[in-house]
Amino acid sequence: MIDLARNMIDSASSSRQRQRGFTLIELIIVCAMIAILLGVSIPIYKLHLLHANEAVLKQDLRSMRDCIDQYTQDKMKAPQDLSDLVSAGYLHSLPKDPFTQKADTWQVTQEDIVTSLDQTQPGISDVHSGSNLTSSEGTAYSSW
Repeated sequence: MIDLARNMIDSASSSRQRQRGFTLIELIIVCAMIAILLGVSIPIYKLHLLHANEAVLKQDLRSMRDCIDQYTQDKMKAPQDLSDLVSAGYLHSLPKDPFTQKADTWQVTQEDIVTSLDQTQPGISDVHSGSNLTSSEGTAYSSW
């Protein structure tokens, strides 16, 4: 009788030990599911990151263009360099281009004509990105 009880206890404990771990097929299925989820989520993440950088670029360009216009109206002359906007206090600092990751790659448009009758000196009239990449809309960032 005692031997029968021991055999039952031993068989119960050995079945518990077998159920503790995962089988190889279960691990393969879990790894495959993780790979599928990553395969779907990484391209979506990259697309969202691209759209976020494009929104930052649009905002930075709008801000710098507004500062150029305000500087031109206040000083009655256009800025000769983007650093003039910083030194005059219109910008805290030049923003980084989100695609070149540098603040010194902005492409400026210098015009030799004055835009208003009060303006005494021509200078920078517009600013563009220095990136040679193409946007998600199909246009070059340097044309924005």
